[in-house]
Amino acid sequence: MVRARSGRAAHPGRPARHAARALAGLAAAALTTAGLVAAGTAGAAEAAPASGTAKAPAAHAPTAAHAAAVPKHAVTGYWQNFDNGATVQKLKDVPDAYDIIAVSFAEATTTPGGLDFHLDPAVGYGSADAFKADIKAKQAAGKSVIISVGGEKGAVSVSDDASAKNFADSLGKLMDEYGFNGVDIDLENGLNSTYMTKALKAVHDRHSDVVVTMAPQTVDMQSPQNEYFKTALNIKDFLTVVNMQYYNSGSMNGCDGKVYSQGTVDFLTSLACVQLEGGLAPSQVGIGVPASSRAAGGGYAEPSVVNAALDCLTQGKNCGSFKPSKTYPGLRGAMAWSTNWDAADGNAFANQVGAHVHKLP
Repeated sequence: MVRARSGRAAHPGRPARHAARALAGLAAAALTTAGLVAAGTAGAAEAAPASGTAKAPAAHAPTAAHAAAVPKHAVTGYWQNFDNGATVQKLKDVPDAYDIIAVSFAEATTTPGGLDFHLDPAVGYGSADAFKADIKAKQAAGKSVIISVGGEKGAVSVSDDASAKNFADSLGKLMDEYGFNGVDIDLENGLNSTYMTKALKAVHDRHSDVVVTMAPQTVDMQSPQNEYFKTALNIKDFLTVVNMQYYNSGSMNGCDGKVYSQGTVDFLTSLACVQLEGGLAPSQVGIGVPASSRAAGGGYAEPSVVNAALDCLTQGKNCGSFKPSKTYPGLRGAMAWSTNWDAADGNAFANQVGAHVHKLP
């Protein structure tokens, strides 16, 4: 049974984070025309257009994931499969501004590394088929729908070869059953880079078009030697984006060695710089923030602050006291915890940050 989560503390469903954290035929052609890029390699994410070729579903999985594409500049939003006081919504209610929708969350099973997913009755779906239909509708509209693993209470452990295989096998089954385009790694209770890398590479081997996103806490991305950062670099050839949680962290070191306070333009830009200069491609870096002041315990940034940070990183304008030594015009975009908290705040993130991301050069 799905756990209820309070918010995302970290994503207030993340520790103190999330509190508690196909395209086919005409649709594919339209996406390619719109400038979408394949979600695979970093190089492709920077420049290559999507081929628009849908992956043939496996015979045993009629709802298998289709070839996915994401925009050069994309907006990620977490959709809550639980009621924690934010607006309860179905997938079809998620605004069009969100290009990648992360369904929160997959559940750990009694098998080490194993995953499962169950719809919470609180979100209002009468059947799994209705949920799957909404996934397909979003995909037909050019969106990627992925399953998020973790959150504050998502105790999924991948720490040896057996659990890595269980993770990859069970994730593959969920992708086939529901049609998910990929996975979001939001593990807040530790991550082993060696075995998570093995697991994700196994998934990629079976689903070459998989969308892979990550949502580490700020402390997890302070150095390329950290396990989360190492995992991101290990899968750089097919990693879609790291939407670090720039919240519930307190002050942190920027790439210039100075300490910056969360919720500011300098915090967003200087910590993004750590990742950009640490080995990730600009297309693999996104700014993750709470969609409203109620969505996290700290670190909320007004849409205008997020937009200023995006401008600073991509164009060198609207910076605070910290200004990167160069610009990163290929920066992927931004992420919100969550689409539900955004709805509770009048969809300010979708309307303001979403629109801004999509207008980036």
